[in-house]
Amino acid sequence: MTALALEALDIAKRYGSREALSGVSLAIPQGQWVALLGPNGAGKSTLFALLTGLFAADRGEITIAGHDLRRHAARALGELGVVYQQASLDLDLSVQRNLDFHADLHGLPARVARERIDASLAAHGLQADRRRAVRELSGGNRRKVELARALLHDPALLLMDEASVGLDPRSRADLLQAIGDEVAQRRRAVLWATHLVDEAERAHRVLVLHQGRILADGTPPQVAGMLGGGSLQDAFIAATAAPRARTGVNPQESSR
Repeated sequence: MTALALEALDIAKRYGSREALSGVSLAIPQGQWVALLGPNGAGKSTLFALLTGLFAADRGEITIAGHDLRRHAARALGELGVVYQQASLDLDLSVQRNLDFHADLHGLPARVARERIDASLAAHGLQADRRRAVRELSGGNRRKVELARALLHDPALLLMDEASVGLDPRSRADLLQAIGDEVAQRRRAVLWATHLVDEAERAHRVLVLHQGRILADGTPPQVAGMLGGGSLQDAFIAATAAPRARTGVNPQESSR
């Protein structure tokens, strides 16, 4: 059996009277690319905040690479690599210094860190930018550095939080290709949060999240069928335009 990189069971989270997630369960095996597809306000950011330990779930269990997030947080979070929607590099440090700092945080031996950084910069075509301050790079190359940093400690699970936002078409295509290569070559598990259907169609599997609940889970064609048929885009738009009463969420409330 393929080991699970992530297992979340019956996850719930409220902000006061506002229900952001309600009974969300998902499991991602090694080597699978899963798209978390949902409109703005679906609860994607809340789920990622729970998976990364920023917030604690009100109910449910999260296990990352076999480590319970509540009981063994350091081990669980050590198996995560994250690329956030918002830039999180130190703009005044060089590419090399940003990566060195991350390697030190994870306690990588100097030789291992050097080899991995060299390989990653070569893979992303960033060798010539090694000594440049991050603020001098294009948006696409900054994202490549963030991806290199997220993978430096060889995590079991890579979280991509709306990571293509703001990228030009070429940079977005390069990022999607890099993720596809990572999954195929290293059997990395990936959870890619997006509201863009064409990105979700690249994944092995799609989870549609709407108003804090999973509406469908399967391959892109399977999900399109579950949501009413036709193209994935048409089915997704129709399903997420449904009245809030369909999922039992108060019309005056909204998810993050």
